[in-house]
Amino acid sequence: QVQLVESGGGLVQAGGSLRLSCAASGSAFSANVMGWYRQAPGKQRELVARFLTGSSTNYADSVKGRFTISRDNAKHTMYLRMNSLKPEDTAVYYCYAVLGSWTHWGQGTQVTVSS
Repeated sequence: QVQLVESGGGLVQAGGSLRLSCAASGSAFSANVMGWYRQAPGKQRELVARFLTGSSTNYADSVKGRFTISRDNAKHTMYLRMNSLKPEDTAVYYCYAVLGSWTHWGQGTQVTVSS
């Protein structure tokens, strides 16, 4: 069974930084694709950053140069370092992992950026 548990969200002022963590159990770290999505109030869920097969990554244009995705395979943990945060980054952030035809999601962690 795959479990993904996010942590690290909170309230931060614009320009500040946060680091989100996604602790994975089960076979999550065998996933073909792992990454982060976010969903702001009244908006659709959008991709933020992800690892593709191997260690290649890609990012949403809105976060390029500010956010960094990383992982510690020994700890089975994936991270999202968020710098230079903006009010428009306010959202619930979800980690996910794609295993075969299944997409597994964490419960989400709230990030609120005040202006």
